[in-house]
Amino acid sequence: MNLKELAKLLELSPTTVSRALNGYPEVNANTRERVTAAARKYGYAPNQVAKRLATGRSHTIGHVIPISGHQMINPIFAEFMAGAGEVYSTRGYDSILSVVPETEEADAYRTLVANRKVDGVIVHGPHINDYRIDLLQELGLPFVVHGRDTRPESEYSWLDMNNRRAFLRATDFLLDLGHRRIALLNGIETHNFAARRHQGYQDALTRRGVPYDPALVFAADMVEPLGYDSTRKMLADDNPPTAIITSSIMVALGVLRATGELGLHSGRDISIITHDDDLSYLPNGGAVPLFTATRSSVRGAGRRCAEMLMDIIESADRSPQHELWEADLTVGRSTGPCPEGLKYG
Repeated sequence: MNLKELAKLLELSPTTVSRALNGYPEVNANTRERVTAAARKYGYAPNQVAKRLATGRSHTIGHVIPISGHQMINPIFAEFMAGAGEVYSTRGYDSILSVVPETEEADAYRTLVANRKVDGVIVHGPHINDYRIDLLQELGLPFVVHGRDTRPESEYSWLDMNNRRAFLRATDFLLDLGHRRIALLNGIETHNFAARRHQGYQDALTRRGVPYDPALVFAADMVEPLGYDSTRKMLADDNPPTAIITSSIMVALGVLRATGELGLHSGRDISIITHDDDLSYLPNGGAVPLFTATRSSVRGAGRRCAEMLMDIIESADRSPQHELWEADLTVGRSTGPCPEGLKYG
């Protein structure tokens, strides 16, 4: 089936059908949905070469991932890409993943622009002061940041979870249960999300008059050994924590392994709260979640970042777009009142 036949079937003009399939914002959302559904049903696919020649665009989105000692290629990135990929396919875009040495990351962006390989990029894992934002603005390449850095937020397009508030709420929840020795197992704090989570944790303690103890804070790659090793170390101390907050469910599983080896039960002997990113491949228990958790869908973030970027690419108005999502707090079996007089050896 060609474009004219699809348009005739839908009783629409070929121009309207083409614009609907290409995601033009002036096409009514119901019309766009009807056209997309019909294209799937009848197996219509636009000629990508003709489409690119007609629009002057590649209809491709870029993702540049640096190879370093701290990998961004992980299950969370895969979950993000699953969400973004759903939107790319619906709106007729492809994606390019460039995995490069960390020292060559800037050159990778320049090459994408010079070769006109992509119409825009999504930036992952922003640092506190991220040079990539300045570089992409200089290159004039449309982009959306999954996260934020510390510059004025009106200057570029981003989608972020309110990391500070999520970890302030988690800490407040434990304080309300009577805990005062609360540990934080965080991501690498040169990343802005981790710095904001640390700030929320510290703000909650300060607001309630609880002393901040740096010995209860660990920051490293968010993997299971961080939870296991740091928990064993803290619980061997004379003044151990009674509660632990982690920045990833993978870290929380390490905490659970360490406490289990010591014969401790989460929710009774020690409390655990995690941020779990609502990962489809690692669900947090059944009807009653295993962990009390702050939750924000990383797959949903992938979908929305893709939508924002394509709207910017396809619009004459390229004003920055911003979205700040609030995390949910789900109470699970891993938290309970502060135990009295326990010592862990």
